[in-house]
Formats: sequence, structure tokens, C-alpha cells
Amino acid sequence: MRTRRQTTVAEVMTTAVVSVPPHAPVPEVASTLYVAAVRAVPVLGDEGQLLGVISEADLMAAIAATEPVEHRWGRPRHVHRGVPVARPGARTAGELMSAVLVTIDPHATVAAAARLMREQGVNWLPVVADSRLVGVLGRSDLLAVFFRTDAAIRTEIVEDVLVGALATDPNRVAVDVVDGVVTLTGELDTHIDAEVAVALTSRTEGVIDVVDRLSWQVQDRPDTIPVRSLLH
Repeated sequence: MRTRRQTTVAEVMTTAVVSVPPHAPVPEVASTLYVAAVRAVPVLGDEGQLLGVISEADLMAAIAATEPVEHRWGRPRHVHRGVPVARPGARTAGELMSAVLVTIDPHATVAAAARLMREQGVNWLPVVADSRLVGVLGRSDLLAVFFRTDAAIRTEIVEDVLVGALATDPNRVAVDVVDGVVTLTGELDTHIDAEVAVALTSRTEGVIDVVDRLSWQVQDRPDTIPVRSLLH
């Protein structure tokens, strides 16, 4: 069975990354964010190593820190968990930047990147290889997996799920794909075969939903490979 297609971060990341050096003055950093229309900018060393990141929130915190305490609006203590630490007096990118706690490898899958973003509560990820920044990945980049045509999705399901994983005659199951919604109609040998077909189809890139219209000849058979074993 051939390896199923999984889009990697390297295929969808942005490689034309706007960055600033650690010695860049804070006004230059603000100008870079504004002109490039980005919400964060990485701070890179001379050899492209990722030193930190500066976001709009970091700049706002720095500006707010210049306001006298008695003039600041009060806020309930439970509001804004994770607000960037204010760095009053910061003059350069190196002094203002925050440490980068979460990065991702260019060979990671888009699915892994999406999961990491969700778990860490971030909107974008620096892509790092050999300690150097090679790109950035935003949430919009993850949408690339949904750009696949219905025909490409159908071909993968037939070749990789029916023929590859289940070793069954593809003529036994009709695979219809419309706008990413897959309908499986037909009869397989066992109930578990049908479960595997639906599970693997749902994990195919570009699939939005699966309509299960499968039936089976027998409930189960002793020599059937467990569903979980096929999915890992």
C-alpha cells in the first residue's frame, strides 16, 4: 500500500518572510508591521536564526507602559490572560521581542500544525529548520488542503482506501464527491471493513464530510485487522 498524501508545512508556508534584526529601532519595527500588513514579525540574527518575535500586542504593551499608572483604565483581574509583558524603555527589537515558545518543522503535516495552533492558542507559527527560520505558517495557509478538486479526492479514496487499505474491488463501492462531501455507496465484506472505509475517507485531505451508505455481508470475521491498527 502506498503512502497516503499528507500535505506538509513546507508546501503551504509563506517563505517571503518580513523580519527585523535585533538592533532595529522600535519605530522601524512598527513601520515594518504597518507596511507589510502583518500582525507579528520575527527577529532574526545575522545567520537567519530565530531570536524572538514582536507582535502588535507587544508594541501596544510598550506604548501603554508609558502612560502614568493613575491615568490607566482599570481592568478586572480576570481579563486578558496572557497579555504580553510591558517593556517600558525598550528601544530596539531585541529589547522589545518576546521569546518564541512554539515553532514547527517544515516536514510536519498541516494537520499537526493545525492541532498545535489550537492547543497553544496561536494564530501563526514560525517554521524552523536547523535553528534557522525558513518560513511562517498562518491559519489561512492551512486552508490550502481544501483547495483539492473533487476528482483528486475521489481518486485518492479509490486508490488508497478501497484498493490500498481494504484490498477490495473498487467497483463494489461507488464514490461520489461533491464540494468535498463524499458519499460511499455499496457493499463490503464486513462491518469493520465499512468502518475502516468511512474512517480513512474522513481523514483524506480535502474531505468535508462523509455520507455513509455502506452495507456488509457479515458482521465480522476473526482474521480482520482491528480498525485502530489500520488507522495508525
